[in-house]
Amino acid sequence: MTCPPATGRSAAARVTRRTAPGLVAVALGVAASFGLARLLPVLSPLTFAVIFGVVLANLGPAARLPLAPLRPGLRVAAKRLLRAGIVLLGLRLAVSDIADLGWRGVSMVVTIVALAFFGTQLLGRLLGLSHRLSLLVATGFSICGASAVAAMDGVTRTPGDGREDEAVTAIALVTLCGTLAIAVLPLLQSPLGLSDAEFGMWVGASVHDVAQVVATAAVAGPAALAVAVVVKLTRVVLLAPLVAGVGLVRRGTDRAAERGTDPAPDGKRPPVLPLFVALFLAMVALRSTGVLPGHVIDVAHTAETILLAAALFGLGAAVHLPTLSRTGGRAALLGIASWIWVAGTAYGGVLLVGV
Repeated sequence: MTCPPATGRSAAARVTRRTAPGLVAVALGVAASFGLARLLPVLSPLTFAVIFGVVLANLGPAARLPLAPLRPGLRVAAKRLLRAGIVLLGLRLAVSDIADLGWRGVSMVVTIVALAFFGTQLLGRLLGLSHRLSLLVATGFSICGASAVAAMDGVTRTPGDGREDEAVTAIALVTLCGTLAIAVLPLLQSPLGLSDAEFGMWVGASVHDVAQVVATAAVAGPAALAVAVVVKLTRVVLLAPLVAGVGLVRRGTDRAAERGTDPAPDGKRPPVLPLFVALFLAMVALRSTGVLPGHVIDVAHTAETILLAAALFGLGAAVHLPTLSRTGGRAALLGIASWIWVAGTAYGGVLLVGV
């Protein structure tokens, strides 16, 4: 009697061989991103990762670097590693941290996120930008920067639809404006009459990426930094209901409106709450129990940053710059207008709530 061929094992081997070259490129890009971030700490490894991905995609062919063998591994990084990183992002916050803000502080954060999210989409429509690009920019500016953009991109784009450029446009805008905030916001603390704690709340409610929040608030000292981080991570938690809400809308309207076809031509509807978002909430709950020792949380934070950097490298490597430049002017205007809008509403919220 002959044994049946190990089809499962051979299939797994084929997948590994297809993805290995791209994943090696991702690993090299992530290592370079962390190395450069050490030399230029004003920017996070995530920022450098997406830049290196874009450079690979657009300068690689000119340097006669064959990119086709890298594509399968890059797609794995942009999708699967992204979701794993977002899951670990949940370990940054406990429910008790949110409770410390009080109902007024939490209400302020929710209101600012809502105003930023819907206001940015309205601005995008007024500028004639696509619904999806406006949605991605709104998500990044209202929640947590590049990570939020990539998460929303993962639930609003189907494989092969050729719309990777919109995600990278949104990431570029949120990175640019978040970097500007590091330099501009500390200069405004005294003219605006903000105490250190009030400044921290303003930074946490208006700056996009977690690393950018830390860099901006640290200028005003530990009191500002402590408040800024809690407010910022409260915004991060709102990623889950935001993605779930968009998923619910997409079940019946989004694809039909943009493609003129049935909402689910393959017979499948997008889930209301994607699995990775549910696991993100589970990680928040786990952190809230207090059972995890500090060193485990530190390791998880490092792993989260590595995974998100890998995902953003893969996402950047899918970008064609000539296509990206077609909406550059209007998209840049949307980013600046949204940045001012978010900072203004956050400042108003700080004045109303106080610290």
